[in-house]
Amino acid sequence: MNTRIPRTLFALGTAVLLTTACTPAPKENKVADPGTRVAGNVELWHFFTEREAQAIEQVVADFQTGHPAIKVTVKSGQDDSKVTQAIGAGNGPDVGLSYSTDIVGKFCSSGAWVDLKPYLERDRVDLGQLNVTTRSYTEFDGKRCAMPFLADAYGMYYNKDLFAKAGIAGPPKTLAELTEDAKKLTVRNPDGSLKQVGFLPLYDFYENAAAHLAPATGAKWLTGDGKSAVGTDPNWKTLLTWQKDLVDWYGYDNLTKFKAGLGDEFSADNAFQKGQVAINIDAEYRLAFLKDQAPKLKYGVAPLPTSDPARYGGGYVTGNIMGISKNAKNPEAAWELIKYLTTDDAAVTKLAGLIKNVPTTTKSIADPALNADPDFKAFIDIFNNPNSMTSPPSASGPAYQETFQQFLIKYQSGKVADLDGGLADADKQINSVMTLGG
Repeated sequence: MNTRIPRTLFALGTAVLLTTACTPAPKENKVADPGTRVAGNVELWHFFTEREAQAIEQVVADFQTGHPAIKVTVKSGQDDSKVTQAIGAGNGPDVGLSYSTDIVGKFCSSGAWVDLKPYLERDRVDLGQLNVTTRSYTEFDGKRCAMPFLADAYGMYYNKDLFAKAGIAGPPKTLAELTEDAKKLTVRNPDGSLKQVGFLPLYDFYENAAAHLAPATGAKWLTGDGKSAVGTDPNWKTLLTWQKDLVDWYGYDNLTKFKAGLGDEFSADNAFQKGQVAINIDAEYRLAFLKDQAPKLKYGVAPLPTSDPARYGGGYVTGNIMGISKNAKNPEAAWELIKYLTTDDAAVTKLAGLIKNVPTTTKSIADPALNADPDFKAFIDIFNNPNSMTSPPSASGPAYQETFQQFLIKYQSGKVADLDGGLADADKQINSVMTLGG
């Protein structure tokens, strides 16, 4: 059963997220003196369900054993929209756990989550134990309002049986090789319709968001002054041209008809798990689904193919984030819980093993047990690779990505004749929504 929210579906909660700027002003963020005894109740809301929610319960129980004066109430299945509505109404949880790094800019700039700097400085927390990417997506405009709660690294999954049948020795490392392999792995019905697809390149398929594919060419979202870069960074044109060429080879109508018959991404009918798609972009959490839903599938894991072989080895990195609501009733206890779940090496390692996400501290990343699984290690390597990228935070949240996604849907369908002109227009639209805060 689906226990995750697809990272491509930004728009579901955006309208609600944007209300945070209109909520009551936060209280003055004063922290207790060092050594002050922390006690009382604290409420944690998170989006996980079922197996993953049980993992949270286990580690929270460990926290309470070490902090008997603090009682934690956990509410699962609370997505970003519910959390934000509660904060806006003045009754938000003490601790919110979000699935999207894209809202960090909005939460930090609006004050929906408080600045954690006073807590970090008082407790002398070493942020150097977190890698550069996770540090970058948990702060905005010099304000750190979030801490990373595990991470997701995106790479490429490939079907070993289908590769062997097509005579392909190993995973593609360049976009040109991906195109070549995708064509070899594609099977058409007698009427020309698609029976099996080597790689389904549509931007509205599963995890094929522009952000997840951008590391393939090194395409950047924003310029140094925070403006849109989609019209000026030539790497976007490289990515879009490659994608559109492959779409045209398949036929856009053929792809949309084929996609319409595929199962839900997080169900047992996932197209890659069913052998309908031979190569798929996905994150490390897919490993747990494969083990549970397709245990007999023979697959491999590799970094994203790239336009420049020198960039090979990386992928897209994102993750879950935690913060203290501005109307938290017990911010000190909230911080103790966040600090434990995000900086305690044993807790982070246990969570990573149970949820099957990439850990985020230096020691947990190097844990021998986690690295013993070669497929999981492949994602840890992607996470650590200097060529990996994330999407930068913005005060408008994910609005700039949503706006570009609308352009990409039009472009791949053949409704944009002039790519250069279309990208220039997309630039203007993105800058407009960012200026308006979404």
